[in-house]
Amino acid sequence: MTVQEYNRSVEKYADSVYRFIRASLKDEERANDIVQDSYEKLWRHVAEIEYSVVKSWLFAAAYNRMIDIIRKEKRIVSVETYDEMNYISESQYSDLNEILHEALERLPESQRTPVLLRDYEGYSYKEIGEITGLSEAQVKINIYRGRMALKDYIGKIETVL
Repeated sequence: MTVQEYNRSVEKYADSVYRFIRASLKDEERANDIVQDSYEKLWRHVAEIEYSVVKSWLFAAAYNRMIDIIRKEKRIVSVETYDEMNYISESQYSDLNEILHEALERLPESQRTPVLLRDYEGYSYKEIGEITGLSEAQVKINIYRGRMALKDYIGKIETVL
């Protein structure tokens, strides 16, 4: 890949990678750091990577970095966080976007990531499998389960409105 292609990849894909990571982590600063780390890693391997695969490579690198961060944080469990999880109360909302984001937050990472990649970013099952390291069949299963969990959480749209 040339320097011009690298710069083009920054212009074309940085926002998409950022939105994907931010939607998963709900933290703008960490999302920015992960995108920066991904592009730094791309720069270190710029001679080895073809421009035609740079988009999926970036998403895979960002996803893997995000998973590393999540795993590291899971080892450090705060007592306050644990107490908050026990006292989550159900409340009614009229903002559909807020309801959807709350429902997405409740999904396990194995379902949330494929759903976001498929429904928000428009990736194919094969591309999602390449990014996450899952088989195409497992991607389809996780998306189906994630969508069913969203449907169960949100319920009928009439009850929300």
